[in-house]
Amino acid sequence: MSEIALIVIDMISAYDHEDAEALVPSARAAVPAIRKLINRAGAAGADVIYVNDNLGRWQSNRDELFENALRGPHPELVEPLRPDRASLFVVKARHSIFYQTPLEYLLGQLEVHRIVLSGQVTEQCILYSALDAHIRHLDVVVARDAVAHIDAELGRAALTMMERNMSAAIMTADEVEFS
Repeated sequence: MSEIALIVIDMISAYDHEDAEALVPSARAAVPAIRKLINRAGAAGADVIYVNDNLGRWQSNRDELFENALRGPHPELVEPLRPDRASLFVVKARHSIFYQTPLEYLLGQLEVHRIVLSGQVTEQCILYSALDAHIRHLDVVVARDAVAHIDAELGRAALTMMERNMSAAIMTADEVEFS
């Protein structure tokens, strides 16, 4: 059991939403860093937890969401991040990974005190999740090269807010320690 967990947010996506085309270039740049984090977390024995929007599919599960995402216009952004059987999976319906999900309870059971946030969207779900983690007294790390934005300026502003207002450690994926 590790006191640190990697959280992969909303990367199981069909990229068929209104802002998808603005998000895709940034997501494409983030995928290799996220993959690296997943590999390193697993090798260190840290939990990897995917927290993903259910996209209004209340009867779906991890595998169904993944298969649907592969049928979208950008399967090359999804396939490299396929959850393995050791990964945990939490479904969310709104922006924060904590809002009406069992994540807080799960992190408590795993004795996790530090989370590494990766995924999308920096100025939305990553930002709101970092705030919710901060008010739960969790240490937050955001791997800036492993998060994707819709608007570059807002993405940079969100990272600054997380660092200044939520005491988040903002670093590259290579700088993240899982020990």
